[in-house]
Amino acid sequence: METAVKTRKAPTRTAARTAATILSVAGIAGSGGLKVSCVQENLHKGLQTVGKAVANKTTLPVLNNILISTDGGRLKLAATNLEVGITHWIGCQVEQEGAITVPARLLIDFVSSLPNDKVTMVLDEKTRTLNIKCARYEANIKGISSEEFPIIPEVTEKPLARVPAPLLKEMINQVAFAASSDDSRPVLAGVYVQIEGRELMMAAADGFRLARRTTTLDAPVAETVKLIIPSKSMIELARALPDDEGEEAEPVSLVVTANRNQVVFRHDNLEVTSRLVEGNYVDVNRVIPTDWATRTVVATSDLLKSIRVASMFAKDSANIVRVQVEPGADLTPGVITVSATAAEVGDNTSQLDCSVDGEAGQIALNGKFLMDVLNVVKTAQVALKNATLGPGGGYGVFLADTDSLLSCSTVTFSALVKGQIWKAQPGPGGILMACP
Repeated sequence: METAVKTRKAPTRTAARTAATILSVAGIAGSGGLKVSCVQENLHKGLQTVGKAVANKTTLPVLNNILISTDGGRLKLAATNLEVGITHWIGCQVEQEGAITVPARLLIDFVSSLPNDKVTMVLDEKTRTLNIKCARYEANIKGISSEEFPIIPEVTEKPLARVPAPLLKEMINQVAFAASSDDSRPVLAGVYVQIEGRELMMAAADGFRLARRTTTLDAPVAETVKLIIPSKSMIELARALPDDEGEEAEPVSLVVTANRNQVVFRHDNLEVTSRLVEGNYVDVNRVIPTDWATRTVVATSDLLKSIRVASMFAKDSANIVRVQVEPGADLTPGVITVSATAAEVGDNTSQLDCSVDGEAGQIALNGKFLMDVLNVVKTAQVALKNATLGPGGGYGVFLADTDSLLSCSTVTFSALVKGQIWKAQPGPGGILMACP
């Protein structure tokens, strides 16, 4: 998988077999006379899950397919784009072992249109045609031999950590948005994962913003773990994980292969495998400023709405939104003003009541970046802080931190966004954001 991704050469069937050798084939000797039956609802759910890993643009036909195979009395569904692979198992009645790959889009669309009834699948191994029957519906879909399908290897190493699925999903959603979309910078296009003692930290940055989230694990790790995982893989993992689980549900296990070039996330009947990115990540804790001159508390939803409205006017002016903070008098609240101006469109201004501790401040920031941060903040209120960036300033930083001192929470979320000091003398400074 890793070799195929780095070379980026035009794939061929020989390349597919090479990739299959790298990834290993999960004990499939070839397309047999598959004959199984299962429930439409379970099959549809499994196909939707693995379908997220199907390659969008590839000249290798088999990567457009989903693998269907029997595995220990269950039906295994798998898909990969040579960067991330997703495998999902569902219960079924196996009458005959076998395996085949069929076009993902056609299979998903057809199964989603079936009634919630028993689905029977029978493979004609001579023509590599999969016959699917459900109630009064029937279809025959041409496939490709499973021998040409590169599959995620079976990993036997012990898990490095276990994290509840909803928590892991939330952590990924709170950092992955800050990763770079430029694949030519693989380190910045990844999510940094560090496990030290009992602390799990995830971080992502693209040079203009940075997001960090930490949590405490139930058990410590023997040695510090540092991984860089492609953000696209982490986003697909988050999409596949459930939002809510019972207290006794199995957590997600994080496993790294012996050669340390792949990571596997396991959860119940789901397995997500991704290649790892080589390189060193920036020291996130040193980047985030700890000093601040002004602290402004405001309602998260109100600030998000103001930024969203201002961004409508900022589209024609590089998405620049200006944030101005004014302290209040003894008995009156402070005011935060959000504004945007576009010469050919017009301007917008909105004001919000807030609590200000410190002096007034002004900064110009990217409105989209601010909305990305506020959309993942989980607290009712958020605090803007005036940060110190060091010498050679003239830029600001916007930080969101949902580590609540009032609730003594052990979970923290922080996000930084660079900005330009507005109507002020150039110098170190900016605005940070935190939960009160």
